[in-house]
Amino acid sequence: MKLLKVLSLVFITTTTTLSIAQNKGNDKESSSIEQQFEELYKKSSSYQKYKVIDKKAYSDLKRNVVNSIKGLESTINSKQGSITSLETESKSLKDQITELNQKLDASLAQENEISFLGINLTKTSYNLLVWSIISILIVLLVFFVYRFKNSNTVTKNTKIAFNDIEEEFELHKRKSLENEQKLRRKLQDEINKQRGV
Repeated sequence: MKLLKVLSLVFITTTTTLSIAQNKGNDKESSSIEQQFEELYKKSSSYQKYKVIDKKAYSDLKRNVVNSIKGLESTINSKQGSITSLETESKSLKDQITELNQKLDASLAQENEISFLGINLTKTSYNLLVWSIISILIVLLVFFVYRFKNSNTVTKNTKIAFNDIEEEFELHKRKSLENEQKLRRKLQDEINKQRGV
């Protein structure tokens, strides 16, 4: 008798659950899987220490779980594809960044170097070399200008002294000539005196 009461109770519960499940079929698909398990557990009837679950409700829940799992697998696969493409793109961008950094370093190194007579020098070394050469040339120019002015002064003084000496020589020459002429006259006078005496 007890068995009959339990079976009738299970039958009534099953029919009630089946009708409710059909009415709320769309709601079950939209509710979460955990809520669907809770609802199935609440609607199921008990037999001794076991729960009796309606087959239709179980198959609906199974279908919903399988659909959810398929949807999640599809989402996971699409996300994994996105992650893979993003990783590939990220690696490509990292490679481009590395290449650009290398080009930038090479460009900066080239910008900071100057080729002078086939020798690569940094800008600081080049500036130091150029200013050293300019300083040496300025010192040499000042030295040669000083030497030129000195030589020019000596030359002018020598010319002036030469002109003075030349004038003195001409004067001395004239005086010597006059003295010689006087001496010749005197000599001639003496010769004439000696002859005439």
